[in-house]
Amino acid sequence: MTDFNPKNTEYLAKLQDYYADWKSIPSYAKLCEVFGIASKSWVKAILTRLNVAGFIERTPDGAWIPSRQFFARPLAESSVQAGMPVSVTATQGEFFIIDEMLIDTPSKTTLIPVKGDSMIEAGIHDGDVAVVEKRMSANIGDIVVAIVDNEFTLKTLAKERGHFILRPANQAYPVIRPHGTLEIFGVLVGLIRKYRK
Repeated sequence: MTDFNPKNTEYLAKLQDYYADWKSIPSYAKLCEVFGIASKSWVKAILTRLNVAGFIERTPDGAWIPSRQFFARPLAESSVQAGMPVSVTATQGEFFIIDEMLIDTPSKTTLIPVKGDSMIEAGIHDGDVAVVEKRMSANIGDIVVAIVDNEFTLKTLAKERGHFILRPANQAYPVIRPHGTLEIFGVLVGLIRKYRK
């Protein structure tokens, strides 16, 4: 990693952008174009440095593929203030992988698009993507995806007079008091929102 200089970081960024568009690491000839260089041997040297640094690896048949570290993103050392502005003392800390922050058990996790505004006061908007860990039980106060009378809904699990109910986070919507069954499909563990396309 000692020879992983800013130029190598620039090549990595170009490769990450290409991969985001095409989901593959291209040929040496195409990488000459992507990196803006003329020599295939130079491309090979760059890929070797990225490999040594842990960003890419080779399959048994010799193809280059991204490693887990390839998908890591920089995490700032200081948090951003949502209140009064403060001076920034550091711009970049460690790297982390977004999946690792949102997902504990990949085999039990599903992404569900949110439709409607019944949870808007909990910060959950129409068009968000709910990161849901599938489980059959939940705690009071958890935001859950539940099946109520054969309908899916995203609400906060609560209890009223000994019976489970589902509370919306929007006063325009009523509390759901199931007439039949209430089954927990999963618990909200994260939320994805894209602000710009």
